[in-house]
Amino acid sequence: MTGTEPAVSRIDTSRPHPARVYDWFLGGKDNYPVDEELGRRITALQGDAPRHARANRRFMERATRAVVRETGIRQFLDVGSGIPTEPNLHQIAQSVVPDARVVYVDNDPIVLAHAEALLHGTPAGVTAYVQADAREPERILEQAASVLDFDRPVALSLIALLHFIADDDGAHQLVDTLVGALAPGSCLVLSAMTADFDPENVRRGIAAYTASGVTLVARSHAEMGRLFKGLELLEPGIVSLSDWRPAADENETREVPVSETREEPVSLYGAVGLKR
Repeated sequence: MTGTEPAVSRIDTSRPHPARVYDWFLGGKDNYPVDEELGRRITALQGDAPRHARANRRFMERATRAVVRETGIRQFLDVGSGIPTEPNLHQIAQSVVPDARVVYVDNDPIVLAHAEALLHGTPAGVTAYVQADAREPERILEQAASVLDFDRPVALSLIALLHFIADDDGAHQLVDTLVGALAPGSCLVLSAMTADFDPENVRRGIAAYTASGVTLVARSHAEMGRLFKGLELLEPGIVSLSDWRPAADENETREVPVSETREEPVSLYGAVGLKR
């Protein structure tokens, strides 16, 4: 693990943070009462929120394996990585290609604190961390360039990030800047919330986040598609996370709860786009 800069920011425990709420949904312990309070409120309004979080995690795992096996990419930039939850992206990638190089990016000091302690990769690979806000794509690229070679293909992961960034707050600029810096043969792996499947529950969830001071937006299938403009979508395209190659779970050794092996649609879209 290589840290590119020290943790200088104070951990704010007065407001919930998306990374810590997500950790609570996944059953983690790296969260605070304010995060648990929001998580419980969301779950009371939208009872399957933890299932959606687990489905999102499994999508990351399946998509990472697919990218490694189908494109040969060995470099990964994971923006909005969140608190480490095993298996992490670098563990997935390096289990297939031990020399994979992975850079994680997040802006919460607690994520940095745990990343320094937990993110140990293979001897042949590299695992690094950049503390930066997702709305600073140029800074992310500058810092990540100390580990990644942007003249070679990179898999850019924006997993459950963009529903916390509205279009008028720079969501498209973020994607365009980062994807624009990638070499041909690179991939964009993206998941984001939608209200297309369960609008009323999603509306209630958005209201709860908003009341806690956290921006949350839902995007339609067409809006999701615009984030992949100019990219070639891998099969099956932009679909609910539960429909993105679910059979791949059956080929892995990690046990998936039987109740979640054939899921109802999850209110997040996921897709992988290839830059030609």
